[in-house]
Amino acid sequence: MRKSNDDKRLRQEIVQELIAARSVLLISHVRPDGDAIGSLLGLGLSLRELRKRVCMVSPDGVPRHLTFLEGSQEIKREPEGDFERICVLDSADLQRINTVLRRFAQVDINIDHHVTNEGFARLNLIDAQAASTTEVLTELLTEGELPITQAVSEALLTGIVTDTIGFRTSNVTPKTLRQAAVLMEKGAPLARLYQLGLIRRTFDEALLWGAGLVKLQRQDRLVWTAITLDDRRKAGYNGKDDADLVNMLTTIEGADIVVVFLEQPQGKVKVSLRARAGFDISGIARHFGGGGHAAAAGAELSGSMEEVQKIVLDAVQPILQNNSNQTR
Repeated sequence: MRKSNDDKRLRQEIVQELIAARSVLLISHVRPDGDAIGSLLGLGLSLRELRKRVCMVSPDGVPRHLTFLEGSQEIKREPEGDFERICVLDSADLQRINTVLRRFAQVDINIDHHVTNEGFARLNLIDAQAASTTEVLTELLTEGELPITQAVSEALLTGIVTDTIGFRTSNVTPKTLRQAAVLMEKGAPLARLYQLGLIRRTFDEALLWGAGLVKLQRQDRLVWTAITLDDRRKAGYNGKDDADLVNMLTTIEGADIVVVFLEQPQGKVKVSLRARAGFDISGIARHFGGGGHAAAAGAELSGSMEEVQKIVLDAVQPILQNNSNQTR
């Protein structure tokens, strides 16, 4: 097993393995976001230009607001066939892949940017300094001289834009902006992708936001809300996420940490956490079996909404107290 944060030889080896393979299975995590779908399409469509048989898998399908991306209709929920190489994208652990890998013995390649990544593959390219997995892939494709078509560039830039909330997260670096510029030079229209991938909302998403906003609570610098299964049903929202409400809540003045509790079937609650620069909520997510970054993390817990809210909010308090001298 090999793992590296920034190993040029490792990137070269990964490119060589992908080029040598006649068939490749690409998988990303449950409840996919723009970075997950952008990673699947960015690498998948590039390999198809090389005449590879590529199967792109997202266990929960493609969120409706990302179906504008070319090739999104080709993403499957389950693998079909056998493959010479298996590559997992944008997933810190295999639990987030669900049961997709149950009939495969080994993951060959793991490409990610989460600091909590477990390094579960034979080759692990983990760049925790990157703002998104699509940023890592942009560098990989560019260095490896793999095809970056218009569709590939749009998928990768959508991943970067959505995962950085429009270049607003604290992990955006000059390198992130350079990679975005590379993709724009390849034809990706930044303004259009920003609008479609980040800004535009459907009516049912707006109704879901309303359900969450009406229950919004605040305690000093901590803001949180909860969305139940019934809220999603009444809104007519079929997604398994919060329609990006958590990122909208980060715009609240004076909110250093934001939490959205999202009820799931079978007695579980998904917890999404966001924090402003200077705060690190990744440890909370890891403590509860999840993962993520200092500024954006999440986990899924068993228990009632009330039980999960109490234990998570109690865990957040020490972080706020320890950073009480931070400049607001």
